[in-house]
Amino acid sequence: MVRRDRLRRMREWWVQVGLLAMPLLAAYLHIPPPQLSPALHSWKTSGKFFTYKGLRIFYQDSVGVVGSPEIVVLLHGFPTSSYDWYKIWEGLTLRFHRVIALDFLGFGFSDKPRPHHYSIFEQASIVEALLRHLGLQNRRINLLSHDYGDIVAQELLYRYKQNRSGRLTIKSLCLSNGGIFPETHRPLLLQKLLKDGGVLSPILTRLMNFFVFSRGLTPVFGPYTRPSESELWDMWAGIRNNDGNLVIDSLLQYINQRKKFRRRWVGALASVTIPKISHHIPGELILGWP
Repeated sequence: MVRRDRLRRMREWWVQVGLLAMPLLAAYLHIPPPQLSPALHSWKTSGKFFTYKGLRIFYQDSVGVVGSPEIVVLLHGFPTSSYDWYKIWEGLTLRFHRVIALDFLGFGFSDKPRPHHYSIFEQASIVEALLRHLGLQNRRINLLSHDYGDIVAQELLYRYKQNRSGRLTIKSLCLSNGGIFPETHRPLLLQKLLKDGGVLSPILTRLMNFFVFSRGLTPVFGPYTRPSESELWDMWAGIRNNDGNLVIDSLLQYINQRKKFRRRWVGALASVTIPKISHHIPGELILGWP
């Protein structure tokens, strides 16, 4: 009798906890994205959009050194955006005539469709479409890539190797801090859970918050280059824009794609004879142009 009464009280307690947790969880899931900082807002308003197959893609395009023929295209990493380059943007305009960067589909201020099959192949095609949009499809391009952008650059390099008409003509390539060899990449536990696309994926993406994001990203940087809290908030604001946190699991499929197409992408690096530089220094972005 005593045991039955104890079980009844325990059930009532859990019901009360559940009733209390439900509105709190509902409120948490509907927390609006953070407001854009003045710097991030300025980045957005100074950029432009073009349309790729009905999807809006954000990009930046600055004119730099007059008289120079050099063009550089910047390919950002996961899970952030073209805003990653803002600290070196002015310096690049002193070296190149055109400095161009985009937010890949699913990132930053670009559209983030769901459900959608995000792929490195599509991202590479978006880069090509952007250069056609800008009338630069026949110009020789310097590529500077980071992390996720490294794989997009490898696909562009493969297409360049195949010498297909309408493809990008690459003059030089600089890769930074990317897992270009998939066997050397060690994904975090959360990345493993999300990339496998199991039943936990939609739950985890909805429960993701600034604290989880910042705790996961900060250790990736070196001890002297870690972002400030305001910089982390800018990154998080870019992710939350257009509910981007809900497509993180779909974007992480690039890890599986990288393994599947290793021969194609690593082979392109090994066989194409253009100036290539690869740097992997934790927390450092090194530029080295031939």
